[in-house]
Amino acid sequence: MRLIRMLLPVLALTTLTAHADDKDVARLTQLLETSKTLTANFSQLTLDGSGTQLQETRGDMVLQRPGLFYWHTEAPNEQTMVSDGKKVTLWDPDLEQATIKKLDERLTQTPALLLSGDVSKISQSFEISAKEAGGVIDFTLKPKTKDTLFDSLRLSFRNGLVNDMQLIDSVGQRTNILFTGVKANEAVPASKFKFDIPKGADVIQE
Repeated sequence: MRLIRMLLPVLALTTLTAHADDKDVARLTQLLETSKTLTANFSQLTLDGSGTQLQETRGDMVLQRPGLFYWHTEAPNEQTMVSDGKKVTLWDPDLEQATIKKLDERLTQTPALLLSGDVSKISQSFEISAKEAGGVIDFTLKPKTKDTLFDSLRLSFRNGLVNDMQLIDSVGQRTNILFTGVKANEAVPASKFKFDIPKGADVIQE
């Protein structure tokens, strides 16, 4: 009987945690599903484990659920990544090289797919917790598998729209992405998610 009394608080806490996780998953799913399309500018800052700046870039993105995205990074490290829902093309203008590979639908593989992919799979891919203050809600996502781009990700929404994210990898490197000028559910032409490879470019099929 004494053992049962000791276990009851633990079981109650476990149940509350499960319910809290379910609530956080539902809230994140709702926020992601609300935006069928997203357009925004972004600034991206990468820091090493000691906090030293490694790289800073800017660019723009266009996303459409499910699995369509255009992600462009400006010079001097210019690149364009485009997904048509089946394959991803990465264009490097400096190398005049296009790399084409099948779209990996795992939400842990790229921030663009996390924001544009099949949100019904999000609880299969991550353990999710949330905290809210004012008009900002922060979600912490931890991948359930080891084969991932990052060890931890924080995704923040302000007044219902994505505001920023931070990715931390296995060696402590941090990538902070701040989104500005975010617009949801505007019409996006289908041509945005098709990339025409320039003539004479090197093409790598993976």
